[in-house]
Amino acid sequence: MRIHIGGDHASYELQQALMAHLEGAGHDVVNHGPFAYDAKDDYPVFVLRAAEAVAAEPGSRGVVLGGSGNGEQMAANKVAGIRAALAYSTELASLAREHNDAQIVSIGARFTSEDLAKQIVDTFLVTEFSDDERHSRRIGMVSAYESDRALPSLPDSAS
Repeated sequence: MRIHIGGDHASYELQQALMAHLEGAGHDVVNHGPFAYDAKDDYPVFVLRAAEAVAAEPGSRGVVLGGSGNGEQMAANKVAGIRAALAYSTELASLAREHNDAQIVSIGARFTSEDLAKQIVDTFLVTEFSDDERHSRRIGMVSAYESDRALPSLPDSAS
C-alpha cells in the first residue's frame, strides 16, 4: 500500500522510525517532509502535501505527525475529501477506519511511544471500513456538507 507521511520537528524522530517500520513491512512510503530536523518548521507545509497526495490517490493512506497531532489532524481535514482522525490508541485507529473510513491517521509524538505509534499505524492500515449503512449514511452527510454547505435534514422528531 502507498502511505503518504508528513509531520514537523516535534515528530521528526518518530516519523523516521515509522517510515522505516512501514518500508520494512513492504509499504511504498512517500515522505512529504520534513527532510531534516528544523526546530522552526511549520507542520502545514508538510501535512497539507501529504493530505493532498492521499486525496489525489484513492486507496492510499496517510500518516501525519506533530507534537500533539491535533493541528496536523485539523490541517489534513481541510483538504477536500479527506477524513483524518487523531488516534492515541489502537482502538481509536480501528474505529476511525471501521466507522469513518478515515484515510489519514494523526499521531502526537509527544504523547505516544514509538512502539504504540507503530501499533496504531499497523492497526489503521489493516482495518477495513465496515460499509455499514449507518456509517455510509453519516459519511455521505459530511461529504455533502463539504461540497455544498447544506446542512443535513433534521429528523421528523426534532421538528
